[in-house]
Amino acid sequence: MAKPQTLKAEERARTGSGVLKQMRREGYIPSVVYGGGSDNRNVKVHAKTFTDMLNHAVSDSILVTLDLGDSNTQLAFLQDVQHNAITGEILHVDFLAVNQDTSINATLPLELTGEPEGVKAGGLLEQMLHGIEISCLPNDLPENVIADVSALEIGDALHIGAIKFPEGVTPTLGEDVVVAIVAKTRTAQSEEAEDGEGEGAEAAEGETATAEASAE
Repeated sequence: MAKPQTLKAEERARTGSGVLKQMRREGYIPSVVYGGGSDNRNVKVHAKTFTDMLNHAVSDSILVTLDLGDSNTQLAFLQDVQHNAITGEILHVDFLAVNQDTSINATLPLELTGEPEGVKAGGLLEQMLHGIEISCLPNDLPENVIADVSALEIGDALHIGAIKFPEGVTPTLGEDVVVAIVAKTRTAQSEEAEDGEGEGAEAAEGETATAEASAE
């Protein structure tokens, strides 16, 4: 399961675009904590610390324990990160205040394990989804979702309904959504097409010969 990371957050009372720009120049990211039955709290987090946390995380679905000072902490879920479209700089962060009974939705990376039987026979594994949205309680949040594709033959597909999710974790997509398939390679498809054309030509020649014999 994913463990919450501690992130220091300082209260901020200042607002206005000019003030926010100054805050960013000072190395902080303006942030807000909302939800949890309380009023929204304007805070700021250290830009380098937050960026390092993101860079080392498996996904952007991160649980954090916000250290608000004076032994005041708040469990929160990273809800949104706003970037500058040109520079990529992080401009603002939204945190959702949660407790251990709060259901959260998270998009987790999907890892396929095992070598499909169809690949051993010359097929090609194609992963259709690289991330899956799930719903769970904070204590049940995994770092990723793992799916075994070893049994897939050529032409087989793995659906969400066939994945074994950790206890307490439920996918938000339907069971019939395709996650991965084992397809024939283009070479195999081309060879089959050529074989089919050859068989068709041979059949046509046979019909022509029969027709000519009947005419004689």
